[in-house]
Amino acid sequence: MPQPESQPESESQSQPESESQPPSEPASPDQTPPPPAAPTPAPASPSRPLDGLSAVVTGAGRGLGRAEALELARLGASVVVNDYGSPGRDGSGEASATPAQSVADEIRAAGGSAVAHHGDIADFEHARELVGLAVSHYGKLDILVNNAGILRDRMIFSMSENEWDSVIRVHLKGHFNTTHFAAIHWRERFKTTGAPVYGRIVNTSSEAFLAGSAGQPNYAAAKGGIVGLTTSTALALAKYGVTANVICPRARTRMTEDVFAGFQEPEEGSLDLLSPEHVAPLVGYLASPAAGVVNGQLLVVHGGMVAIVERPKVSAKFDTSKEAFSYDELDALLTPHYGGRAGETFAAAEVLGLKRG
Repeated sequence: MPQPESQPESESQSQPESESQPPSEPASPDQTPPPPAAPTPAPASPSRPLDGLSAVVTGAGRGLGRAEALELARLGASVVVNDYGSPGRDGSGEASATPAQSVADEIRAAGGSAVAHHGDIADFEHARELVGLAVSHYGKLDILVNNAGILRDRMIFSMSENEWDSVIRVHLKGHFNTTHFAAIHWRERFKTTGAPVYGRIVNTSSEAFLAGSAGQPNYAAAKGGIVGLTTSTALALAKYGVTANVICPRARTRMTEDVFAGFQEPEEGSLDLLSPEHVAPLVGYLASPAAGVVNGQLLVVHGGMVAIVERPKVSAKFDTSKEAFSYDELDALLTPHYGGRAGETFAAAEVLGLKRG
């Protein structure tokens, strides 16, 4: 079955307004804190739960990011549309401000509020400028949706150092950069008021991480790292009123057009099961006040289905009968245990079979 996907490459058109950096955040606690008591924004209509809130969406010039930016705007948020605008899904080609600007124009034409940002979110200073733009333009940042990414697929024995580094840089470092500056903003607001702020982070992983996509070691590693970053961030920022969750979306976009070619093609006149529009509503929900009780969670979404992924469990435990394990004792315990599990790995390929119904 085809492997799922990342999102459009992206970043941003900048009107720099950088944020000051307080000392770095302390290490996260060992135990999950209770759901954050973030304040609910001033009354919003049920159909516009994000009224009065501002959002940053990276990689929002095309594909999933565009759909997510449009959905947040439809729900009432003011949106900073970030996209680097490289024409190639591998991040190649001359960057352009046009994709981000076009989506910002689309939001404004529909009666919403949006500003475009063209810059590389994997660049630390560009990420600072992106968060600063949201704060300077809208007075604060409330929602961060990290979606930008590129693909440089290759088997592990064929992959170059640059192909590895570039994908890790855009996906994992890009998520870190924007989260870092958003966290600084929220922590400073908390210190100023002494009360929890409103903060939502929605990160983007992939089924390729869950299923262990063999031809995407760089991408699968980056997406696994994003899950770790999300759970760490959820613990660290909960006391400030911020939630952080991560989605594994599947969608037919410019990034995945060859991956999903001929797969689940839509019937004429019906919505494509792999349309980004199946993903965007979940992002809107996770960004909303209603999702204040959802923190540190991983959700798979596509084709009218949302699946909640359970955290790993210990399947077996062995204790040494002596002071310390020896090779012989481990052989006697582990070889029989795995002997009946040929071909089974930690990868959860069964997620690729999930579907509505």
